[in-house]
Amino acid sequence: MNKKIIIIIIAIVCLFVLFITFSMTRKSDINEREIVFWTLQMNDFTPYMTDVISKYEYEHPDIKIKWIDVPFSEGEKRTLAAILSNNPPSLVNLNPDFSNILAQRGALEEIPIDKLADYNKSLLKSLEVDGKMYAIPWYATSAVTIYNKSLLSKAGFLMPPVTYEHYMQYAKDVKDKTGAYIFMPTITENDTMLKILNKFGINSPNKLSKKEAADIFDFYKKLYKEDLIPKETITQTHREALEKYMSGTVVTLQAGANFLNMIRENSPDVYKKSDVAPQVTGKLGQYDFSMMNFVIPKRAKNKDIALDFALYLTNEQNQLTLAKMTNIIATNDKALKNEYYTKYDNADLMSKARVLSAKQLDKVEPVYKSQKSQKELNTVINTAVQMILIDNADTKKVLDSASKKWSNLNE
Repeated sequence: MNKKIIIIIIAIVCLFVLFITFSMTRKSDINEREIVFWTLQMNDFTPYMTDVISKYEYEHPDIKIKWIDVPFSEGEKRTLAAILSNNPPSLVNLNPDFSNILAQRGALEEIPIDKLADYNKSLLKSLEVDGKMYAIPWYATSAVTIYNKSLLSKAGFLMPPVTYEHYMQYAKDVKDKTGAYIFMPTITENDTMLKILNKFGINSPNKLSKKEAADIFDFYKKLYKEDLIPKETITQTHREALEKYMSGTVVTLQAGANFLNMIRENSPDVYKKSDVAPQVTGKLGQYDFSMMNFVIPKRAKNKDIALDFALYLTNEQNQLTLAKMTNIIATNDKALKNEYYTKYDNADLMSKARVLSAKQLDKVEPVYKSQKSQKELNTVINTAVQMILIDNADTKKVLDSASKKWSNLNE
């Protein structure tokens, strides 16, 4: 074969190899700049999510965001399976309880505290695990008291209860004069009772066996025994409590501002009679809240990009945009200072509830924090509630037993 032809063939082969190598390297580079981002039940807000992702990608042309929305009911199971694998998503939307468990197990990347200077300090403190941060707060809700002004006035009251003790003062008059219940405490729903106990400073096995804890259980026992709260209190959830409020058989409801939309759509007559007030408090005077956050799995790829994107999602502008679509509360301090969270029209119930909710975030400590055996602990406490209210069991004996079981869970 002609020597020149051989040289040409060799040159062509070399160029082909170089082209293939370059293409594979380029493809690898592109893949390395991609992050997989999981949210929980955000499909209803697809236009917002795709818009914010597109804007981020436009500002960072070398980065690709792959968004996957996970059904809420599958969030924990799928996240745990992904984290145990060698290829978890780079950024995951979770609730703080599950995030806390993952952080305690060493499965999450620590977030530098200096990156979180713009967020509400009380909310940040609630996310601490052994003094370190493993999550970025995304959005929050804080229940307010939604109440039926007409029924309350008929019972002789102008304002709803401010503390749990006030419920007892209102309960009999409300029932006698209106036929309705002052409230329906869903005290066996998840960790509801534990959060109520926390409002009285009862947050450990030792404190559960003290007289103050027994007094709280006996408070509900008396209301239940005298038919001053619905019997369904023991078995039903906040959804059923909402239905009872909309039907006029319950006078007050502890719920997030977003529930006002459901009341307005499903029971417009009751909505017209409704007003809102701050959440009921216990001895310590703090408020409850719920929050969603972002975490970065320890084994994730491109963790620096994941953190930057999380901070972008939770900046002032993006949080305010999402808040105006969903009525959630921002976690960014700059957003919380916006008049959207500081001013309201008395004729606008939604805006009033939103401002009250946002204000409550400044007084949420001490926060009840989830524990490693949270589901088992919920069962222990909720079983104690049922034994005391339904079986009329001796409160102190039941709580002494529950205290021991709680201690065993912590071992």
